[in-house]
Amino acid sequence: MLGIQFTASESLRGWVPRLVVRRWLWFLATMTWGLMALGSATRVMEAGLACPDWPLCFGQVLPAQQMDLQVFLEWFHRLVAATVGCGVLILVGMTWGWRSHLPRWLPWGATAALGLVLWQGILGGLTVTQLLRFDIVTAHLGTGLAFFSLLLTLAVALLEIPAVTQPLPRFLPGFALVATLIVYGQSLLGGLVASRWAAHQCFLGRELCQVLHWHLLGLIPATLVTLGVGVITLRQKRVVPGLGRLGHGVLMLLAVQIGVGVATYQLRLQVEPLTVTHQAVGALLLGSLLVLTVSLQRMTRQVTATTI
Repeated sequence: MLGIQFTASESLRGWVPRLVVRRWLWFLATMTWGLMALGSATRVMEAGLACPDWPLCFGQVLPAQQMDLQVFLEWFHRLVAATVGCGVLILVGMTWGWRSHLPRWLPWGATAALGLVLWQGILGGLTVTQLLRFDIVTAHLGTGLAFFSLLLTLAVALLEIPAVTQPLPRFLPGFALVATLIVYGQSLLGGLVASRWAAHQCFLGRELCQVLHWHLLGLIPATLVTLGVGVITLRQKRVVPGLGRLGHGVLMLLAVQIGVGVATYQLRLQVEPLTVTHQAVGALLLGSLLVLTVSLQRMTRQVTATTI
């Protein structure tokens, strides 16, 4: 009897850290998504240099006298970014403190996330000191998406794998990975268009139209591979019921992103909330593809392990 109680206690001590860390990862990923949307709003409202210095704003932690909408957006963006950074420090502390109860790779994954946060902070400072240089702004977005993707990967890797009744198509995990990488690249192209204000310049003076056209052409492969992954995944819902929901999610986000993108283009980027929504939905689409990719790879390994 004592032996059974001891085993249950040991199991509980191993389960609780895993649950806490997983929920903390989802929380950080949600915060990061909101932070990226806030960064998009800051750019759209031309508030990127509203605080002329860094890391303070007008030399203060809270610039109450200078506070207007633009200053608030930039100041609040930095505040949320600092909060996410503190959250990652807590994540690193939890994973290394509970490492005996967690997968061996998890503390190292959390440390990698901390490295991305530090690099993101450096890029954030450079965007101000270098007066919004387009390559730095684009790298800032790319690092933010990579950090968001890493948090989602770690969170999904801690989920329980649903039972797979039949083998999945062998090409599907790789196909989903290709779609994820293409959508990530398309997001960077969109960031380049935004950081160079290429759409505005093309509409007004026919300048930088080539940059905008690259982004528009990139829609074709991104849409086709995402549509293919979504449809094929949806057809596997009888094998794994959860895959049906993921497939539906990917297809729904793809439809919304295309609709918002077309509306944004037709309105010549004059409706700021629509432009912010376009980037926010794009990040969600990337995240959903990444969740699907990691889930498929884990399910495939499970099937392979059970058949050996």
